[in-house]
Order: sequence, then structure tokens, then C-alpha cells
Amino acid sequence: MKLQIQLEATDGSARTGTITTARGTLATPLFMPVGTRAAVKTLDSQDLERLGVPLILGNTYHLMLRPGSELISKFGGLHKFMDWSGHVLTDSGGFQVFSLEPKVTDDGATFRSTYDGSKHHLTPESAALIQCELGADIQMVLDVCAPLPSNDAVVRTAVERTTAWARRGRHAFIELETWRAEHGLMQSQFGICQGGIDNSLRARSAQQIVDVGFDGYAIGGLSVGESREEMLPALAAALEHLPVEQPRYLMGVGDPASIVEAVGLGVDMFDCVLPTRHARHGTVLSSEGRYAIKNKAYEQDDLPLDPSCGCPVCGRWSRAYIRHLHRLGEPTAARLMTIHNVAWLSQMVIDLRTAIREGRFESARSEILEIWA
Repeated sequence: MKLQIQLEATDGSARTGTITTARGTLATPLFMPVGTRAAVKTLDSQDLERLGVPLILGNTYHLMLRPGSELISKFGGLHKFMDWSGHVLTDSGGFQVFSLEPKVTDDGATFRSTYDGSKHHLTPESAALIQCELGADIQMVLDVCAPLPSNDAVVRTAVERTTAWARRGRHAFIELETWRAEHGLMQSQFGICQGGIDNSLRARSAQQIVDVGFDGYAIGGLSVGESREEMLPALAAALEHLPVEQPRYLMGVGDPASIVEAVGLGVDMFDCVLPTRHARHGTVLSSEGRYAIKNKAYEQDDLPLDPSCGCPVCGRWSRAYIRHLHRLGEPTAARLMTIHNVAWLSQMVIDLRTAIREGRFESARSEILEIWA
């Protein structure tokens, strides 16, 4: 299902609008929390619904290993398996090509399971099938994410394989249309461009992926070791060649400064483990920056995590209480801070929508960068 973005307003290159899928409507720009194993860590589906989260990301690599995509398919897909009424996007396993260093050939990637050491071979075709079985609303084509810094030959090979795999993955997705129809699944597939921080390679990769023809487009292989100053020109080079009428998704980016800069370039969608990982390690996101709840300064602090935040946690519990839980290793601390961090980052992106509609994006950008840059 080809996705279109219906623009409501623009402010420079920043844009706000809606994406309509078979499941419903997504307002953009938006941030999606990462639910690697069919759950956002420490939260359940009801928590996410109460926070108004519209879309979460599931990890194809982990879910194909445990509990297995065939089992999830028997339950009716991820939505029924986890009793989640919102949207689900599944990555392809491409990030694991970067993070787990499998054996990669032109055919695909061979991994060792992080659970039991068993060997698994992932191809563009099997990635498409697995994500059909997972039942995501949006699936990603398998790509090759090169670490940064990498030499020119490594990045060029990653671009070449990403394009070749995109053609195979798209063909496989189209061939699975009958399977999806039989299972009542209306699904979209996004292509991914690569190219490291080489602007010409980024542009070439974007053009090649668009030529394949996908339902939406993503920029991968950034925020993997480069600085923000290196990332932004490469991002801009790719965006220049992606269709303005379709969604643009920057993968794996979740720090406030990078989000606002990317929104300013025309990105619509983001995902990252940052808010949940920070929460588990006791780091709080707030309107005045991030801070460590373990600090003694909060021992007797009766203020909420962020006095300007309207999340359920800030409406009820103090910094002193959450610090107490965190110092003792109580799981409730991670849960409460995760609720807050996810709500805070989601609201920051929602506020950017309002700023774009009101023509004050540059002012909002400056305020965020003053704190987070």
C-alpha cells in the first residue's frame, strides 16, 4: 500500500501532516518507541495507549529467533499477540548487519543467534516473508548498514548491496501479495538508502532506491558513529532525492537536537531506544536538559521529574521517590522513568508540529538547540 503524506503546513523545509494507512492515521512528525521483542521495555500495550503512542517499532531479527515469526503469525500477527491497537513498523534486520557483524555476501547475511548460538541466514526475500508473518503495518526492506567511520570501499559496497537487495526485497514483497490477502493484511514496504557521510553516495543511493519504487522511504546508516555535523549534510543529500509526497523516515535517531535538525530538513518519522535506555540507567529527559536521578541533589526534592511535563508520572510522583526506587534497583523506577521519557520526547515532537503550523519552527528549533546541542 503506497503511503502518501497529506501536508497541513510547512515552515521552510519542516513539514507537518498526516499519513493514512490501512489501520488509521498518523500525524507527523512523529517519534516511535522501540519495542524490540514485541514490548517497549518495562511498558505494556495499555501504557502506550494511555500515552497516545501511535506507532512502535519491532525488531525482525530478535522476533524471528524468539518466539519465531511463524508462532506470531498463528496468533494473528504482532497486534493480536501483544494486544496492541496502534501501528507497528518492523525493521528488516539490517541494523544487525551493522551491530552483530555477521558474514555478509551478495546473497544475504548469516548470523549467530544471540540466544543459543544457532546459525540463521537472512536474505531480502526471507526478511519480507518474516515481516509478513509478523503482520506489521509497515515493513522495511533488508539493507546493509556500514559502520562509521568506514573506508570508501566498504561504504560503496554497502550501497551497491543495499540497492541489489532492495530490488529483490521489493520483488518478494509484491510476490507475497496473495499471502497477505489471504491473511487479511494490508501492509506497506519502505526502501532504505545508505551511503555513509558521503553526500554523492547518499544522493546516488536515494535515487536508486526511489527508482525501485517503494511505499515510503527511509534514511539508514546514520547516527552510527559520526558527529551531528557530519550527519546533517548526508541526510540533506538523501532527502533532496526522496519524493516529497511520501513519508521520510530517519532510522535510529532520537536525541532532541538531531530530531529538531532533521525535522528542519523535512523528515517525518523517527525511532530510537534513547528514551527507554536512558530511563533504565536513571537518566531523565526534561525541558532543561537531561539529568541523572541518582544525584544527591534530588534526595529530598519534592518536584516532579519535569514540572512542565504533563505525563502521568509527573502528575503524581516526586524526584525523591523515584530516586529512592532507582538507587535500590526497584524495577518500578525504570518503568516510571520510561513512561516519562517516552511521553516527554513524544510531546517534544508534537510541539514541533504546532510550531510548524504557527510558522515559528525556527524559534522552537533554537530553543531546543540551546539546551540540547
